Amino acid sequence: MAQQEMVKREESTPVSREETRSTSKVMVPAVDIFESDDALTLVADMPGVAKEGLDINLEKGVLTLSGEVALESHGKPLQREFSSANYYRQFKLSEHIDAEKAAAELTSGVLTLTIPKAESAKPRRIEIRH
Repeated sequence: MAQQEMVKREESTPVSREETRSTSKVMVPAVDIFESDDALTLVADMPGVAKEGLDINLEKGVLTLSGEVALESHGKPLQREFSSANYYRQFKLSEHIDAEKAAAELTSGVLTLTIPKAESAKPRRIEIRH
């Protein structure tokens, strides 16, 4: 199944202040999506997000990624040029996935999410009989 069919479109839902928790800025993480015969693999760049600040939710066919960046305090700030922002992104996925078997890994600010395809969506080879 082509990627256009498995990941139909990106949602453009506005983010409320409550969803961003500690900051008022929200960044859209850069995402690559790969499709194999067996699964979709999503790779998202979310630097500064720890495992505890990451939320991955799949509900009613909408995949939501949100990550909270926690800044370290090194004392009283004298000058600030860097500000953090939380991450938020949504995708509408095909119903031909097996969300129960999804697996996520976060390493050095890079999220890798693997969502297997449902058996009905996997390609099948049909044998020819005599």
